[in-house]
Amino acid sequence: MFRLGGGMGMYKGKITDVKGIEVGHAQNIEAGTGCTVVICRQGAVAGVDVRGGAPGTRETDLMRPGNLVDRVHAIVLSGGSAFGLAAADGVMKYLEKEGIGFDTGVAQVPIVGGAVIFDLAYKDSQVRPDAAMGYEACVNANTQMVDQGSVGVGTGATVGKVLGMESAVKSGVGTASIRLPGGIVVGAIVAVNAFGDVVDFNSGNIIAGARDPQTGDFIDTCNYLMSTNNQGTSFSGNTTIGVVATNAKLSKEQANKLASISHDGLALTIRPVHTMVDGDTMFALSTGQVEGDMVAIGCAAVEATARAIINAVKYAN
Repeated sequence: MFRLGGGMGMYKGKITDVKGIEVGHAQNIEAGTGCTVVICRQGAVAGVDVRGGAPGTRETDLMRPGNLVDRVHAIVLSGGSAFGLAAADGVMKYLEKEGIGFDTGVAQVPIVGGAVIFDLAYKDSQVRPDAAMGYEACVNANTQMVDQGSVGVGTGATVGKVLGMESAVKSGVGTASIRLPGGIVVGAIVAVNAFGDVVDFNSGNIIAGARDPQTGDFIDTCNYLMSTNNQGTSFSGNTTIGVVATNAKLSKEQANKLASISHDGLALTIRPVHTMVDGDTMFALSTGQVEGDMVAIGCAAVEATARAIINAVKYAN
C-alpha cells in the first residue's frame, strides 16, 4: 500500500491537488455546525456508496450506472442531520448564477449531490446549515488552501459516542492526496463524526474515541460493546461522509467502484464502522484528464481516505 512520507509517488496534500476541484467551508461556530462544498465547475463523473445504516443523502440515485446524468457539479457535506440537506439549495443557486449545470434546453440545472452528519447534539440543535450557508461555502471555495479540523462540516463533528456525548471527543474534517506515476492524483476529504473510535492504521492505537468518565482513558469501543453486549449504552448522532476525487478517466461504473473501495479507508481507521447508527457515505469524482490503472487508483483512494480521517481528528479543536 502507498505510504505517505516515503517512496516514489508519495505526496502529502489535499483534495484540491486534483485539477478542477474546489473546496469551500462555511460554519456557525457558536451553534456548532457547518457545511463543506466540493465543486467541479466542468462537471465530474460521479459514483457513490452508502454503507451506514442511518444515511441522509441527496441525488445519489442519479449516480447509479444506467441513469441519464453521469456528471455532477458539486457535492455538499453538511451538518444538521436531514435539515442540513437544505444547504444544497444554496449551492444550486450559486452554480446557476455561474452558468453551471446540466443543459435541459430551457435551463442549466446544477447537479448537486450530498450527505449529512448528525451534529445536533453538539451545541444548538435549532441552528442547522441552510441555503445561505451553502451559498457562502461556494463563495469561499478555492483550489488552494483547505482548512482542516473543526471547520465547515467538521464544526460539530465528534467521535466515540458509545457512552454518550459526555465521553466523546472532538473531531472534524480532514483532507489528503497522493500522486501516482503518470500524473495521476487521488485526493480525499472526509468529515469524521463516527460512533466508533479513530485508530492509527499503522500502529492500531486509538487516537480519538470514547473515554472512561473516571480515568479519562480510551475504553476501546469495540471491546466495550462485545463485553457488555451494548447494555446501558447511549447512541448520539453519528456518520462519516466524504469524497474521493481523481484526475484519472473513469466510467460511471468505475466511479461507483472507487466510492466503494474508498470505504476500506474508513474500515482501516474507524472501529466499529458502518454501524446501524452511522450513515457512512462516500462519493467519488473523476475529472477525466489522464489515463490510469484502476487498481492503483483504488489503492491510493484507500490511503488518501485513511490519511484524511487521521487529519480530521489531528487538526480538531
